[in-house]
Amino acid sequence: MEGDEIIKKIMQKPELRELPKEDVEMAFSLCFKKENSDEEMVKCTREILHRVYGAFGSRKLFISNERDPEWILRKHLSTRERLPYYPEIYGRLLGNFKGIVFDLGAGVNGFSLLFIPKAKYIGVEGIGQLVNLMNNYFKKQKLNGRAIHLSLFRLEEIKRLIKKEKGEKVIFLFKVLDSLESLEKDYSKKFLLETAPLADKIVVSFATRSMISRKPFRARRNWIINFIRTNFRILDEFEKGGERYICFKER
Repeated sequence: MEGDEIIKKIMQKPELRELPKEDVEMAFSLCFKKENSDEEMVKCTREILHRVYGAFGSRKLFISNERDPEWILRKHLSTRERLPYYPEIYGRLLGNFKGIVFDLGAGVNGFSLLFIPKAKYIGVEGIGQLVNLMNNYFKKQKLNGRAIHLSLFRLEEIKRLIKKEKGEKVIFLFKVLDSLESLEKDYSKKFLLETAPLADKIVVSFATRSMISRKPFRARRNWIINFIRTNFRILDEFEKGGERYICFKER
């Protein structure tokens, strides 16, 4: 099959149909080898996308428009761990924040807006079904939030989105940087350098233990932590619920 046909086949799975095509193409490029069969490349690409997009959460999320927000947060592996600690985490990171939160690579984190009701929320997410899920929730609850279907590799569009908004700005990148690195090495560094001047502060987080087995990770991520310490001013750093948070700003 030609490359375009393989891409179409990769995206035939329901959970992959609404991913940004450029992300799928980047994952495919990592699997493209002349000695690989079409099926091997399809399988390899899907496995990479599965890792990048956090196992997609439960498929039940795609048909859950009427569910309670806490039910939604429990169904996605990333937010499930965070759920008991949201008030403490947001209290420490945001305090009485009344500006704009840009949640990049949001997953279903938009459903945590109930914990920061005074903020305006803009979530950017690559899984189209989750974007629709969040927007339906914001509309029905009349919340000051919106979700946008966009790849984080569209850096110029991300920057324009941030620049467009007026007021105090915070960028969240919760458990996102590892996924970006899976598709393009050192893209995280470029992303942080170009977005940090546009916000009052950035918060990145990393899982410190497996979401399935709960075992601690051996990897310390010194490559990105040292980069942040070298290039930015650290405001706060702590661990809660198997997740390490680093809050920083431009020097």
